[in-house]
Amino acid sequence: MKRILIIQTAFIGDAVLATAMAEKIHATHPDWIIDFMVRKGNEGLLTNHPYINEVIIWDKQGAKYTNLFKLLLKIRKTNYSIVVNAQRFAATGILSAFSGARLTIGFDKNPLSFLFKKKIKHVVSTTADTIHEVERNQLLIESFTDKDFSFPRLYPSAKDDAKVAPLKARAYITIAPSSVWKTKQYPKKKWIEFLNNLPKDLVVYVLGAPTDKNGCEKIMSRSLNPLVINMAGELTFLQSASLMKDAVMNYVNDSAPLHFATSMQAPVTAIYCSTIPEFGFGPLGPKGHVVETKEQLSCKPCGLHGLKECPEKHFNCALNIKVEQLLNNLPSV
Repeated sequence: MKRILIIQTAFIGDAVLATAMAEKIHATHPDWIIDFMVRKGNEGLLTNHPYINEVIIWDKQGAKYTNLFKLLLKIRKTNYSIVVNAQRFAATGILSAFSGARLTIGFDKNPLSFLFKKKIKHVVSTTADTIHEVERNQLLIESFTDKDFSFPRLYPSAKDDAKVAPLKARAYITIAPSSVWKTKQYPKKKWIEFLNNLPKDLVVYVLGAPTDKNGCEKIMSRSLNPLVINMAGELTFLQSASLMKDAVMNYVNDSAPLHFATSMQAPVTAIYCSTIPEFGFGPLGPKGHVVETKEQLSCKPCGLHGLKECPEKHFNCALNIKVEQLLNNLPSV
């Protein structure tokens, strides 16, 4: 029996997509013990995960490198057979290279990849040659699994399902209008226009973190739709995922809620403003839809992760996305 550690301490969406590796490893080696490292704050994503033995948390905010050293001691003491590092930064490279594992695997763009036992070429996705992040990650484990595609998965508990069950009494959609990056956010006035043009009997739940609550409240309060309910800050990650599962449609930016929907195989419409799905973070499966401006813009995409402001000052990549494009993906209810 082998014990393996998966390292993905980036943002929420990255951690969700990395769960596909746990799914694949368990499918091919059901007796292996799988541990998973995330940044502090993301551990709730993996609660109840049936294939993950231990969730290891790296606190990056307080005493970052002291905590890193403590993690390294813990990893070495655990005596892993394999360490798989899905990140390309030196700190996690240290954890991998000096883990003491018999096999260490990571991407060649990690500064310490020369110390890994196996390094995998990090393929940059382009419009001409698109590779999804899930496929990119699975290259890390292909040598001891197989080439079959595996979806990311989250596992809300029965209590999570029960928490949101009363919200499912009527047909509903969810919207997740926030993002860390402003140029990834469909504008508030567009969300308001969208809400005002929805079928009159369709409930709308607005999802987001506690820090998104005020922004979501502004959208809701300025809408003429009386069936909009602000759930930002009211649900955990897994409760939000459970709610998204049975929605008629989930409308999201290029952000973490998109991957929540994917992990639940839920219908989703992903709105791409300054970024593009060809970067490898698009929706997966037949229930996924992409909405972008139909105008050809020389400035789009303006960055891989989005920016704080539109560098061209016009934000046409978002403003030119018509509300009708969103409504066209709404099934009849």
